[in-house]
Parts: sequence; structure tokens; C-alpha cells
Amino acid sequence: MGSLSIWHWLVVGAVLLLVFGGRGKISDMMGDVAKGIKAFKKGMADDDTADTGKSDAPIKTIDHQAPADIKQRAESESKV
Repeated sequence: MGSLSIWHWLVVGAVLLLVFGGRGKISDMMGDVAKGIKAFKKGMADDDTADTGKSDAPIKTIDHQAPADIKQRAESESKV
């Protein structure tokens, strides 16, 4: 229980490599995350404006039959 397995050491090594090696600075990585969030928000805003343009089209409706017509047709079909 006291010792860590190889997988724990690999995860710790990967985190240390990201923090101290690789690209180098945490601020660079956080800047990239911020750019990604801004791009996501911009994409969501673009989707909202595209949806509002579609709402100007007239809404198609379905003509409903009167209940008496439905009852009459049901009775005529049941006689067959």
C-alpha cells in the first residue's frame, strides 16, 4: 500500500514533463486554453445568430379536421 505502481510514476512523470519541459511555461499552456475557450464561445455565438435567421421563415401548419369529420370517417371505415 505504501509504494506506488509504475502507472502512478508514469502519470507523475508526464505531469512534470508538461510543467517543466516540453513547451516550457504554464502561462503558454493556459493562454492556449483561453484561446480555445474564446473560439468555442465565438462558435456558439455564430450558431445562435444562424438559428435566428431561420426563424423568419413562415411556420407551416397542419390543417386539422373537425371532430365530426373524423367520427364520420371512422364509422364509414368500420362498416367495410
